[in-house]
Amino acid sequence: MHRQARDLLGREGARPRRYLEEVSVEQSGVVTVRTARSEDGAAIGQLITDVYVGGGFIPANQPYAATLADTAARAAAAEILVAELDGAIVGTVTIARPGSAYAPLARPDELEFRMLAVDTSVRGGGIGTMLVRRVLEVARSESYAAVVISTMETMVDAQRLYRKLGFARVPERDWDVVPGVRLPVLAIAVNA
Repeated sequence: MHRQARDLLGREGARPRRYLEEVSVEQSGVVTVRTARSEDGAAIGQLITDVYVGGGFIPANQPYAATLADTAARAAAAEILVAELDGAIVGTVTIARPGSAYAPLARPDELEFRMLAVDTSVRGGGIGTMLVRRVLEVARSESYAAVVISTMETMVDAQRLYRKLGFARVPERDWDVVPGVRLPVLAIAVNA
């Protein structure tokens, strides 16, 4: 894979840097990872809904399904990255800093990410890996000690990806997102 990354200007008043990365995907175009723009909101919400609800992970009638689709609310409190291929958003992840509404697990020295989603038509092409690696880069550049994620037991592919990148289970931090739904927590040290 060909990889090129460069820093872009940060948003006014925001800590995160913007990044651009291009990767050639076999028999496709070029995948670009970038900070989401406001006009991406509908496509991001649809992609996450397709993956989480359409994939059978979250029932459509659960309140969390609406949370997944509400990109604008998430963008107001967290950083959203997208992976774009041939002009279409094919992947996304939300980066949440400690203290935000989207970082229920993050300790003051940890960065949390959530809502990783990759379009089923391009899975296996490294897009999820690119997005998680970008989260790790952001954590390192902002001097966080670790990155944390909670996932669902049924998200086997995502857990495999996290382990491949060096994340380890932290069972003592598993949490009940709602009564009866316990989510496993994984973490990785990035600036030890």
